[in-house]
Amino acid sequence: MYKNKSKSGLNNICGQRIKELRKQLPNRPSQRQFADMLQLQGLDIDKNAIQRIESGQRFITDIELCAIAKVLDISLDELLKNN
Repeated sequence: MYKNKSKSGLNNICGQRIKELRKQLPNRPSQRQFADMLQLQGLDIDKNAIQRIESGQRFITDIELCAIAKVLDISLDELLKNN
């Protein structure tokens, strides 16, 4: 039976990468500021969701991945690199 978890037991494979890339942005936005940036892209998400994504506790949809990649100004391939 297929399981929807990564090999490490997390609910996503790119949460840690998102956290690293968020902290590399010029203004080092907080999770709340990052959520605000995503909301400006039309994604209804809050600080708690960002925290859960980055810690691997929350699944991420393709729509969310696209918005995150756009805010981080990277490709989806770059976002998923090393996973």
